[in-house]
Amino acid sequence: MSYLFISDLHLDESRSDITDGLKWFLEAHVPSAEKFFILGDLFEVWLGDDHETPFNSEVIQVLSEVEIPKYIMHGNRDFLLGRVFCEMTGFKLLPDPSIIEFAGEPILLMHGDSLCTRDEEYMKVRQHLRQADVQKELLNKTLEERAAIARDARKQSKDHTRETAADIMDVTPEEVEKVMAESGVRLLIHGHTHRPAVHNLAPRNNPSQRIVLGDWDKLGWYLKLEGEKRDLVSFEIAGPEGA
Repeated sequence: MSYLFISDLHLDESRSDITDGLKWFLEAHVPSAEKFFILGDLFEVWLGDDHETPFNSEVIQVLSEVEIPKYIMHGNRDFLLGRVFCEMTGFKLLPDPSIIEFAGEPILLMHGDSLCTRDEEYMKVRQHLRQADVQKELLNKTLEERAAIARDARKQSKDHTRETAADIMDVTPEEVEKVMAESGVRLLIHGHTHRPAVHNLAPRNNPSQRIVLGDWDKLGWYLKLEGEKRDLVSFEIAGPEGA
């Protein structure tokens, strides 16, 4: 039995190499797994399920061909993914956070941005955008208006990243300990920070792990749980030949 996890692909029409890397991964690794999870930021931006483009249709078609149970979680770039997308792809939308079970052990899944509590400016923006009435208001705008808002948001995000200390934008250790204790888990899997790693923790002398999924750029990343193994794996983004 094995579960596969990915996040932070930031799929974009301008990066066909990453889309090709996803296609290869779905063909080479996913069919042999029992379950498949995408923990947010599959897309660089998702303007809404009504945003019909050849690129979006291509990704939807590729995802719809995955035949094993498959799950997706909102990220901070694609929080407008909705019911129609899930119906077209066959993915089940997971709330953030979610607890699943693997080999009899509970596992906490998150996108990861809610753990970055020291970044107070971002947390205010996140809280605002995750409100149902705000999202409804966004979706009532035209696609052109939404695209303009997204462009402005990405510019502000880049400026904020450039001006904010790296440790502020990483997870808050106390928040990690808190959410894991409240959830009663010894394993947390998340993305968002673009800092792939396996962190061995020991809060209150209770050995546990936090596994951070990597973002896809020159490398693609996935986590494979199989038996007692927890393998965080990278591969070159260059299509089937490079992978």
